[in-house]
This record gives sequence, structure tokens and C-alpha cells, in this order.
Amino acid sequence: METVHVLAFITTTHGKRQYVLDLIRAIENTVREEQGCIEYQVTIDHPDGLNFQTNIGEDSFVVVEKWASMDDLKAHAASEHMVEYGLKTKSVVEMRDIHILRSSC
Repeated sequence: METVHVLAFITTTHGKRQYVLDLIRAIENTVREEQGCIEYQVTIDHPDGLNFQTNIGEDSFVVVEKWASMDDLKAHAASEHMVEYGLKTKSVVEMRDIHILRSSC
């Protein structure tokens, strides 16, 4: 099977990023224990980035994920904790830009 990479760019309404990050922090260990989860990491701008860095901004973050298969990713997306997370964040997430990728080689 081919490894599935996910980059989830999330932008919250102004001032709500920490609220959403706290909700993710509450479930991230559960996600990491899911079948097929290889990596699940929430990232924000590095404060000492290089001069060519494009910042995502104070209301945004990126979730970097790696899954053993597309079936594992589908099960993750349908899991109870992710459905609940979606309901809790629906009113404060302005944009979700999800990239599902595979290796080109």
C-alpha cells in the first residue's frame, strides 16, 4: 500500500486559534493511536523563520499527517472524536484547505 500524506491548512476566526488548538490537543493522542496513523503533528509559524518564509498567520495552523493507507485516513475522518471536533469548531473555522498527497516516486 502507498503512504498517504495530508497537509490540512486551517484558518480560524480572529482570536480563536488557541481554542481550536486546545480541542486538537485533547484528541491528538487518540488520533496517534488510530490504526495506520504514522504521524499527526499540529504546526504554527516559526517565530525565527528565514527571510523567505511565508507565514500562515496568527489565526492559522497546519496539521501534518501521514497515514499507512487511504482506508486508514477515511476511518480517521469518520471517527467519533473527529466528528465531534468538527461540530465543536464549525462556527470558528473560516477556512479548511486539505491536501491529500502521495509520493511521486
